[in-house]
Amino acid sequence: MLTRRLLLKKSLMLPAALQLGSISNILSELYGRKFKIGACDWSIGKWSSIEAFAVAKEIGVDGIMVDVGAPSNNLHLRQKSVQEDYLKESKQTGIAISSLALGVFNQVPFHSHAETEQWVSDSIDAAKALNVKVLLLAFFNASDLRNDDKRKDAAVRILKNVIAKAEANGVTLGIESYLNAKEHIEIIDRVGSKNVKVYYDFRNTADAGFDTVEEFKKLGKDLVCELHMKENGFLLDKGTINWKEVSKTVYDMGYHGDGWMQIEGALPKDAEIVSSYKHNLSYLKGLFGK
Repeated sequence: MLTRRLLLKKSLMLPAALQLGSISNILSELYGRKFKIGACDWSIGKWSSIEAFAVAKEIGVDGIMVDVGAPSNNLHLRQKSVQEDYLKESKQTGIAISSLALGVFNQVPFHSHAETEQWVSDSIDAAKALNVKVLLLAFFNASDLRNDDKRKDAAVRILKNVIAKAEANGVTLGIESYLNAKEHIEIIDRVGSKNVKVYYDFRNTADAGFDTVEEFKKLGKDLVCELHMKENGFLLDKGTINWKEVSKTVYDMGYHGDGWMQIEGALPKDAEIVSSYKHNLSYLKGLFGK
């Protein structure tokens, strides 16, 4: 907690800090919080593969967001032997397993597939085994919730059925979708648990036609579990998102979430992955005082 005395002490550092670094460095020093920066395994060309650790290490990120899998590999991260392999590789490379994702629901309808609840339940177990605190649930394409109250109702029902297990294991279920802040909050309120939050993607929100910074503010710092940093088809500093404004808003709000942000999809067409992600990583470090 930032006490009055500590705040006064740190504020006296501001004039000197202004001469030494960027505003993001100053703010992170004042509030004592920095972000770890990871990459999504699917966006560095190693979807649901243990080979993602080596690529992540070459890039220099702190960790990887791992996709649990798909029917084609039987959502293999649910298997104890696979979990043990991932933990071993994480230790050897020094690359953390930052969070998990169930991207399968982009192809399989969350609201109606017979195995949805089991997959989520098993993935909570996997998160616990891997010491991961956030499990992303993707609601795009086959699971898109926009303008569909029946799908929303089904999502709420399923989330209610698994939320006790998530709470017991200290896992937050992160909803990633094209819904606006109001709609997300309505779902969270209906489920009625602090372990359901929004997995926020600034690019997705803009693509859905909303003001991405204003929607982030409406959600508030306590309802967002983790961040995707993305510019489809562009490097982070070459697209249309005002990342400097995003950085300022994140610090102004005192947002920290679980302490992680993930680079996803910030890659020009036919660009080399490692060099592009090194560029994106350097850019985010400059903005977020890493």
